[in-house]
Amino acid sequence: MLTRRHALGAALAASSLAASSFVLAGAAHAQSWKSAYPELVLAVIPAENASGVTERYGPFVEYLSQTLGTKVTLRVANDYAAVIEGQRNGSIHIAGYGPASYARAIVTGVKVEPFVTTVNNDGTVGYYSVFYVRADSPYKTIDDLKGKNLGLVDPNSTSGNNVPRFALNKLKLNPETFFGRVTYTGSHENAVIALQQKTVDVAANWWNAENDSNLTRMASKGLAKQEDFRIIYKSDLIPNSPFAYLASLPPDLKAAITTAFMEAPTKAKAAFDKLSDGKDRGFQVVDAKYYEPVVELIKFIDQLRKQKS
Repeated sequence: MLTRRHALGAALAASSLAASSFVLAGAAHAQSWKSAYPELVLAVIPAENASGVTERYGPFVEYLSQTLGTKVTLRVANDYAAVIEGQRNGSIHIAGYGPASYARAIVTGVKVEPFVTTVNNDGTVGYYSVFYVRADSPYKTIDDLKGKNLGLVDPNSTSGNNVPRFALNKLKLNPETFFGRVTYTGSHENAVIALQQKTVDVAANWWNAENDSNLTRMASKGLAKQEDFRIIYKSDLIPNSPFAYLASLPPDLKAAITTAFMEAPTKAKAAFDKLSDGKDRGFQVVDAKYYEPVVELIKFIDQLRKQKS
């Protein structure tokens, strides 16, 4: 006779078997993407020299490798365009972009999805583009710089090119005719160095706060002194830079990557802090909609170039 106890035991056994099957299926699914992706490449844009980027990202990449259970390799790209093309051809799985370089990837048809951005120490999620001049220079406003030399960063840099050009356009100024020369320096560090060496008279750069900018990072490495420079222009708030992965990655891999990033500030605090010299609070989940205004900005810049060509 089948008693109630027998029935309960059978039900529990069936439940246990179903749970085990679910776990095994999940594990098998995870193993399937690990076999398909024995290595994941994380590429970052060159805000500073290559050795500085490697030192900054090394512990974080090691944490990602351990957490995801598959090798994560850091690639320091030569420029923004190299990151975009690497994701276009599928050789870069995860990329750290600037907002404009991400938008450029989207506008040119690269299939990527932003998944996190950083949160500043004060809780804000954004940064600024600034124009620096030397502290000992006579320049007080952008108008004072007519005929002088402008240092930009990279054609796909948000704070180092696109926002500055947008700001100058609002002032009805064409950089190529207003300034004596416009130079792309290649990185944010190089832009400051060019200004330091008087190769340019004004330089565009990124800035979060008085104690958190490319300049403060350079000062901490002995490459520049903050007091040697003044800000003569600061933009409106720009959405913080996104990390984006290939849209073609398996959903469970995308989820695992997002979780690893989101948990980094607590599970790998030292590695996370090294990314920003301890100036970031954490990561925040984002999606494509968050960056739609930047995509529209890039389209505007493209239209502006067409009108002037």
